[in-house]
Amino acid sequence: MANIIVDTKSIDTDKYHADMYECQQLAGQVEQQDSGSMAEGVVGSSAKGAALGAAGVAIAGGHGTQGAKVGASLGLTKGVIGHNRQKATQEESYQREMDLVMRNCISGRGYTILN
Repeated sequence: MANIIVDTKSIDTDKYHADMYECQQLAGQVEQQDSGSMAEGVVGSSAKGAALGAAGVAIAGGHGTQGAKVGASLGLTKGVIGHNRQKATQEESYQREMDLVMRNCISGRGYTILN
């Protein structure tokens, strides 16, 4: 979670720590989206790449096997990169949502957030 800076002047520190703990528990209820397994995305991309590669080479008059190998390799790379990008985006979204819940909770309890 983000480092939230709260103005603690003239507040009861025991109550503040209890409120922070409760807000952290609430923020912990944010559900993280599942990006699915990497294997699913990679296999699908590899299969599509193999089919496109084979078709492209066959149409050009060559042997489809080599095109399928190249297409599968490119599909594999695309699948891994795409999965990693999706996972990073979902992690950022999850973190932003947790931070938002934390900020709303603390400010809703009357604390002044400085950052």
